[in-house]
Amino acid sequence: MPDAALSSAGAVSAGGAFAGSLDSAGGGEPVIGRRGAVESGGGAEQVRRRSLLAAAGVLGLTGGAVTVATTTSSGPAKAAEGVTKKITMYAVALPGNQFGYGLTPETATIPGPVLEMYEGDTLEITLVNTTNQRLSIHPHGVDYSTDSDGAPFNNSFNAPGETRKYVWRSHEMTATSGRRFTPGSAGYWHYHDHAMGTDHGTAGLIKGLYGALIVRRRGDILPDKQFTVVFNDMQINNKVAPNTPMFEANLGQRVEWIAIGHGNFFHTFHVHAHRWADNRTGYLEGPSDPSPVVDNKDLNPGNSFGFQVVAGEAVGPGAWMYHCHVQSHSDTGMAGIFLVRNADGTMPPGAQEAIDRFNGHQHAAAAAAKAGAQSQANAGAAQSQATAGAAQSPTTAGTAQTHVHGGTGQ
Repeated sequence: MPDAALSSAGAVSAGGAFAGSLDSAGGGEPVIGRRGAVESGGGAEQVRRRSLLAAAGVLGLTGGAVTVATTTSSGPAKAAEGVTKKITMYAVALPGNQFGYGLTPETATIPGPVLEMYEGDTLEITLVNTTNQRLSIHPHGVDYSTDSDGAPFNNSFNAPGETRKYVWRSHEMTATSGRRFTPGSAGYWHYHDHAMGTDHGTAGLIKGLYGALIVRRRGDILPDKQFTVVFNDMQINNKVAPNTPMFEANLGQRVEWIAIGHGNFFHTFHVHAHRWADNRTGYLEGPSDPSPVVDNKDLNPGNSFGFQVVAGEAVGPGAWMYHCHVQSHSDTGMAGIFLVRNADGTMPPGAQEAIDRFNGHQHAAAAAAKAGAQSQANAGAAQSQATAGAAQSPTTAGTAQTHVHGGTGQ
């Protein structure tokens, strides 16, 4: 088993035995399936693997040989307490003047890998800056000292080409006096650059240096699939429709969504035909649980939340949309597809047609770009016509020219 073993929903023991894994989607990378098999997603390699549950012995467990996670897929999580996990991450320049984090320089993505730990664990990250830019990695939701803050304010960053260690800790909920409880670290959090461009990392965020961080509570249910969605200004994972990620699952699979907000705009996150309890996990804990059930939630800069749903539960398979519900945002490309295949992985009736319609739909941003190009082309044609018209008869030169697009022009 390689040193950078990727597993999250399945169990990785101290000896490195693979007892399952977790699939993640986003486009580009193959899926590392259960027991390490590479899945094609029913012939369409649309999903990418970005999940990490650091394994004892594989990623540097301090102490004796214990099992970090022992579970079956979609079963409850069980983890040893006080585990220290060590990983190496790379900040890499990507095409298009973008940047990404990766577990190897070759696998850097936008968003970066999902980092996971259990309450009480410590995560030691060695960040290798392979770029010519100042950058860092700054977490939300966990404990750290000022030298692991990932902010120039505390002189905590990677200079160009520098390697630096960041240490993140977590803790469990504790009881205090007066029947009060101090919250633990469990939650759906995130990490991002805090040093590129400005002391707040504005350039790094714009260009893709961000990812999801999950702190689980022992006993939490683990998913079969895992999707990270980042609303970054007016883009999703630094893309606009129809090039946004298409996330895939089979009917009945347990799906975990991690939603993150960055940039300067306020958004809402909506998934068609699926709903969740607005609490830490997305599940109701009993018939009297007061958590509201929602299918749309605010997702603003710096926010993050997560939840689990069963793909297609009560509605069946199909191509479902996810998008920002601010209308001007969805119209300009903040939309994507959640494809729920049949339980056997085959394509449900009508789904491919819906996908084709989505891919052929002109969102406003794409339409504006095309209109601008067409306007330039028309201006050039008009100039050529004017030149040619000088040599024509007045009647011919004065004939109106009709531009026809997508119809007869009648």
